[in-house]
Amino acid sequence: MTKLSFGIKTSPQHTTYEDMLRVWREADSVPAIEHAWLFDHFMPLGPDPTGPCLEGWTLLSAFAALTERLRVGLMVTGNTYRHPAVLANMAATVDVVSNGRLDFGIGAGWNELEHDAYGIELPPPGRRIRMLGEACEVIRRMWTETAPDFEGRYYRLKGARCEPKPVQKPHPPFVIGGGGEQLTLRVVARYADVWNVTGGSVETFRHKNEVLEQHCAAIGRDPATIQRSIQLSVRYDDLVATRDAARGYIEAGATHIVLMLQPPYPEGVSHRLAQEVIEPLRAATER
Repeated sequence: MTKLSFGIKTSPQHTTYEDMLRVWREADSVPAIEHAWLFDHFMPLGPDPTGPCLEGWTLLSAFAALTERLRVGLMVTGNTYRHPAVLANMAATVDVVSNGRLDFGIGAGWNELEHDAYGIELPPPGRRIRMLGEACEVIRRMWTETAPDFEGRYYRLKGARCEPKPVQKPHPPFVIGGGGEQLTLRVVARYADVWNVTGGSVETFRHKNEVLEQHCAAIGRDPATIQRSIQLSVRYDDLVATRDAARGYIEAGATHIVLMLQPPYPEGVSHRLAQEVIEPLRAATER
């Protein structure tokens, strides 16, 4: 069985830099927590878009410099927000800053409110997902080739240098978010090292997992080379419920568990998660 890994996610909205940094530094000291995540939005999600929301990639670079052990990433970058050549350079820099701890999260983008507010085009879903696949190809080439040329439907490169390259070889792992069965999971099958989904029932997760395996078979890829990642909201007042929810997904094939924390963050939350959620789940799967 693939080894389970557990992480935390602090969405950088309705909170402060100092409070999130406290949580990340604490998590960095808890070996049971292996990865930590932010999101990629410019305004808060949910019913109140007027509050504070720190930008994900610049914040991630700061946290990468101020932690030592955690793998770090955005779950997930919206591809529509930045040209993939620019994004490749940003991500390579964070991998250098973190000394090779970046997990590169990317998805097609979806937030209509943000795109409208910022004047960023939000193409129809099919086009967005095809753009995502092309972006993954562009980014991978920039990380592994000296100065690639690329002539695609949506993106073009001409001697596009990205130096220094990422520390991780051949490149940082791709974490691709989304569950669309016809197009998105095809991109996952081709490019992802980790596939992430948010929400949905265990039954839906199991079904989409089967669809992903079919897409992998179509291109001759071993589906076991892709970790299955889920995001779960943490109930501070009922960590047993959080643990039980995670167990259902683990039994359905999830191997990469992201525990989403909402502000205000309790003191010692990372230690509590390790003791009351992560260690019991690990023990149960090892029996």
